[in-house]
Amino acid sequence: MRTSPEALPAGLARGLRQAYLVNGRGAPADRRGLRRHPASRPQPGFTPTARCISSSAVFDWNALLADSANLSLFASRRLIELKFASAPDAASGSALAGLAEHPPADTVLLVSGELERKSLGNAWVKAFEEHGVLVVTQTVERAALPGWIRERLGRRGVSIEPAAAELLADRVEGNLLAAQQEVERIALLMPGASLAAAEVAGLVADNARYDVFELSAAAFSGQPARALRILSGLRAEGREPPLILWALLQDLRGLSRVALRAGRERSLEDAFRAEQVWSNRQGPLRVALTRMTRPQIDALLTTSARVDRLAKGSLRGDAWVALESLVARIAGVGLAA
Repeated sequence: MRTSPEALPAGLARGLRQAYLVNGRGAPADRRGLRRHPASRPQPGFTPTARCISSSAVFDWNALLADSANLSLFASRRLIELKFASAPDAASGSALAGLAEHPPADTVLLVSGELERKSLGNAWVKAFEEHGVLVVTQTVERAALPGWIRERLGRRGVSIEPAAAELLADRVEGNLLAAQQEVERIALLMPGASLAAAEVAGLVADNARYDVFELSAAAFSGQPARALRILSGLRAEGREPPLILWALLQDLRGLSRVALRAGRERSLEDAFRAEQVWSNRQGPLRVALTRMTRPQIDALLTTSARVDRLAKGSLRGDAWVALESLVARIAGVGLAA
């Protein structure tokens, strides 16, 4: 049978099947639901969970099959869990199909991972759907995420205002797995609560990572929407313009030095090394070098000096407006200088 994460608890209440395939980003939460089922909990006569994590095509299926056939004399049921990091190849698919069609006695097989939509038609996936349970997590678009958050928290007895759910969706930047983790954390910390936006802001971990270095990385990587969102978050958290400008200038000056040296070095790697730009900052600057000319870099440095005077009060004007304009231009938005 095929089901959804929302319908899975009701299916488990009716009884546990022998083979489950959980597909999608919500898989971790669905795996936990299966493990909490009374028939899957470690107890006298139950062997501990065996987790075989396959991250490549190199996997000893024969050893797994042999082990699954050897149930301990002192155990009455076993859970074998397989998690794949990439789509199984033909040999792995054949082995999985065989396990789904003929699962070992007194064993529950739980397979999870992320598959592309077209892969759901593969024979081994069909075997799980025919002989066991196929759990398919549908993609949740950003616009639907606040409603998804409210529904998931509601299941756990926590009510949340629409504005608070919107705030949570912004903080996790549309990441479904991060949203699921926050839902679980809030439900644990605030059981039975009714939450407004202010309370959620205090509870939620900052998954959007609103810090000055992430702002700079987003801007130089050419991600204007993300960069401006982080800048807005920094302002809301009380960060001051001079600190934000300092981080931007560190990368802007590094970009300027590397651009000047690149023509004199054998490679871009040599230019970064000579200018002592650390590896964790090189990625965004490499992207910036492909779209910025030398005059554009110089113009941004000149604009930065003006923003600095605004931030220090030596020039009249709104430092935040100027900073927003600078971030947008670094990210590639064509604004007037």
